[in-house]
Amino acid sequence: MRTKTILPAVVLTTLALATSGCGNDGARQRSNERWATTENTTVDLDFDKINEAFRTAEGPEDFERRVNEIYQGSEVISVAVQDLDAKAQVVTGFFDKNTDGAVQDPEKVFTIRRDVTPEGTAQVQTSGFGAYGYYHSPLMSLASGMILGSMLSSALRPNYVPMYTQPYSTPPSRAADLRAQRESYRAANPSADKSKASSQTGRRYNNVGSNSVGGTRSGAGSRFGVQRKERSRRPERLVA
Repeated sequence: MRTKTILPAVVLTTLALATSGCGNDGARQRSNERWATTENTTVDLDFDKINEAFRTAEGPEDFERRVNEIYQGSEVISVAVQDLDAKAQVVTGFFDKNTDGAVQDPEKVFTIRRDVTPEGTAQVQTSGFGAYGYYHSPLMSLASGMILGSMLSSALRPNYVPMYTQPYSTPPSRAADLRAQRESYRAANPSADKSKASSQTGRRYNNVGSNSVGGTRSGAGSRFGVQRKERSRRPERLVA
């Protein structure tokens, strides 16, 4: 009788341990899924401004600074720059979640591919990833006569030698400096800081779903000039 009593207890204990192990694996898997989507997906990115920043950037450090001034969230967007060959370059914006300075697919925010054509011009295309996967720009042509930063204009020179065959990536130690620079920028430009409004409303500050690059509409929904209710007021003449 004692043997019959002990055996079910052993079986139940084994099943309990197995169930507990499965639960831990499931929790670990759910944790990994959460890790892959920890960025604030209610914060949108104005890709018109991102494209403009790339077009006028003097280098990777200048571009990553501009990107983080454009981004309205609290996270820091790191930048990786790699020359695939003498003609092609890929720039990636990413959330460096594990602070290793390397791009992982779940971390990607956007990529910008630049290709130099035989005519001495460049074609640029931007694509969003993750929460920003809705954005895909058409090919944008750039010529040496345009106002370009040295990051792009140098690539159009006949004697250009690729600078980033050894890829550049934002050092994890630079994240604090980028965050501090962004806070200073927001303090000096309060009208440009939509982070609070974005976190409350989730509105998109770029032209969602639009394929335009460098368009005149920012999609921010803001109107410049005098408000409608004030337009009926006529200017008053000052009496000396």
